[in-house]
Formats: sequence, structure tokens, C-alpha cells
Amino acid sequence: MNIKRYLLSACLFGTLLAGTTQAETVMLDQVVAIVEDDVVMASELRERVATVKGNLESAGVEMPPEDEIIRETLDRLILESIQLQMGQRVGVRISDAQLNEAMGRIAAQNGMDLEQFRAALEQQGQSYNEARANIRKEMIIQRVQQGNVNQRIEITEQEVDNFLATADGQKLTQPEYLILHALLPVSPDATEDQVQRTRAYAEEVLGEIRAGKPFDKAVSTPGSYTFTGGSLGWRKADDIPSLFADVVPSLQVGDTSDVIQSDSGFHLINLAEQRGGGQMLVKQTKVRHILLKPSEILSDEQARQKVADLRTRIEEGEDFATLARQYSEDIGSAQEGGELGWTMPGQMVPEFEKAMNDTPIGDISQPIRTQFGWHILEVEDRREQDMTERARQNMAMNYLHQRKYQEELDAWLQQIRDEAFVDIK
Repeated sequence: MNIKRYLLSACLFGTLLAGTTQAETVMLDQVVAIVEDDVVMASELRERVATVKGNLESAGVEMPPEDEIIRETLDRLILESIQLQMGQRVGVRISDAQLNEAMGRIAAQNGMDLEQFRAALEQQGQSYNEARANIRKEMIIQRVQQGNVNQRIEITEQEVDNFLATADGQKLTQPEYLILHALLPVSPDATEDQVQRTRAYAEEVLGEIRAGKPFDKAVSTPGSYTFTGGSLGWRKADDIPSLFADVVPSLQVGDTSDVIQSDSGFHLINLAEQRGGGQMLVKQTKVRHILLKPSEILSDEQARQKVADLRTRIEEGEDFATLARQYSEDIGSAQEGGELGWTMPGQMVPEFEKAMNDTPIGDISQPIRTQFGWHILEVEDRREQDMTERARQNMAMNYLHQRKYQEELDAWLQQIRDEAFVDIK
């Protein structure tokens, strides 16, 4: 029996039973697919099909044929099952804290806090706990996909260089400007005297802005004339209106242009923010550390005391690198004498980064507790590094990675579908 026919017959059978026994509701369920060690149930398929139809209807999309919706929905459920089983086998776990953060982001995207989001779901007849379970599944699937697909993507330095040499690459790495625009309109049949009075008012407002009055307040304050306009949003250099194309790149963030005249009237342009472009200097810290991890045989307090003792020994003249090789449990740095190299802001966990920033060059920090255990660190040096070219390369690398990701994801999904044992009933 095909799935569509089964669903129809199951609904009909349920209706007949309900008609003969009014006091009793009979719920029918049946396996519609066996997927490796899991199964897809008819009830699960019905619920997902109903969701898909509701989403299509809400989006105003023309409804595909019923059998096509059922077939594609079942295929999606099968793929989800395969990936969830893969995640389970390799131990992918989503903690409650991570799930709460994800739920909080979804709530924020809908202009709510978490409690408001929960109430909204319940008002729509949806279960908050079921929503959490679905989001957890999506996060597991996303991690499984990233772990498997990312390793299939290889981007060479030559590819990056070739892309940066193209028009698309050059546009991608252009700075972006957040532009505020105010226009003082002038009628096409205005007299020369009226034009000059309008310009004088625009110059007066510009003077107030340059004297410290916020741009948005200056152009919205009632006066002899009324400005129109607002934010032009984030614009690449190539996307800036031609009238302002030469002006905007010459402004510093917070600056307002001179009065610009056009056939429409007099314009003021304010550069509110800028992303990218110019020299990117990054403060870096050269640091080394020793890490001890609490365990069944070493309590948290004992680990703290032990790194404190190591700190004392270093201050009394013992070599930091020698002690790091002997005691540090950071496998990646222990054999290098605890060296972490040059680090950038945001690279380390917050507790470690704060201690690193607070420690003078050549000093040893007090014991620090992070999620990894207890540390002591030594700041060896600090510098400012020009990361402009690295930033351009990273932008190009990310763009090329995203462009390849969907193609590789589709190929990987097809591969795991072909390799899995699936028996559709």
C-alpha cells in the first residue's frame, strides 16, 4: 500500500470507528519506514505534512500535489533520522544551556523574551517543550552536517587570490557604510532668493551638527524648513548613490558632509558607521600557561593549590617552560613549554582573556579558573599587528566556503541516503 493511500484509508477507518462507537476515540498508527535502527511512524508523517501545508498556505505558495508533499516530507524525515542516529553514535550532545541560548535567539528574532515566546507558542496551541525538543534535534543535525561537510571542502590559497582579483571579490571586500541622509527640498520653480534662503538654512543646521548636536535631532528639529530622508542603510561603495559616491568614502565615522546641491534640493550626509576598509590594527598578546584539570583524584581546590605552588616556584627562580612540560595538562602547548603564541581579542575564553589583559608583561598571573581547569599564565609581550590583508583573505575564504557548502551538503545527504538501510512500507 502506498503512503498516500494508507493515510486516506487510515483516516476513513478512524471515521467509521468513531461513527459506530461515539464514546471512544481510536487513534491509529503504523510504521511507514524503517531507517537503520529507527522507524518513521504514520502519525509523525501526518503531523509533519500538516505543518508543511500550513507553512505553504501562510506563505501564499501554490500547494503542490498531495502525493508530492507526502513523498518529499517522508524523504526529509528519513534523512533527519539518519543524521540523528549518526549524531547519537558519535556522541553529539546539546546542553540545556546551549538550547536555552538558541531558544533565546529565536525569541529575540520575534521581538520577545523567552517567557513571552513561550506564552505566544502556548496561545497558538503549540507545546513549548515540543518546540525545545525540535530545536534540539535541529541543532544536533546542524552539528552532524557541519562536522561531515566541512571536511569535504578544501579552499586553496590560489582560489582565494583568484577570487579577490575578480570584480565580485573586490566588491565583497569593499568597506560598507551606514549612511544617514537628510534632504531640504527645493521647488523647481523656486526663485533664486528662495533657493539661497533654503541653502542658508541647510548651512545653519550643518553648523549646529558640527558644533555637537546629533545629526538626527538637528535635521528633525522644527524650523523654517523641513528635512526629509532617513537612513540609507548599509551600502558598499558601488551601491552608494552617484551624488554621494565621492563624498562618503572621504568622511570619518560621525562626520557630516558639506551641503550638497542637486536638482531636488540641498542634502546633508552623515556617516554613522563603517565596516571594513582602511588599516586593521589588532592588539595581540604573546602568552604561555600551565593548566591543571580537576579530576576524581585531584579536587578543584587541590588543583588550584597546585598551580599556586607552581606560581611560587616560578617566582623563586624555576623555569616556566620546564614546569609547563612537566605538569601542564594542555596537550597542545605543554611540550612547547606552555606557549600559546600570539593571541587576538576573542580567541581565549573570557576568564583567561581578562587575566591576560590585566597581567603586566613579564608577570605571572594569580590562579585562574576557566571551564578547562586552573591556569597560571605569563604575558611575554604585546604588540599591534596589521591584519588588513588577513581580514580580506578571511572574508574571501568564508564566501567561497559558503558557496561550496550547499553543493557539498547536497552531495553528502545523497550519499548517506544511498548508504543507509531504508525500508518504506
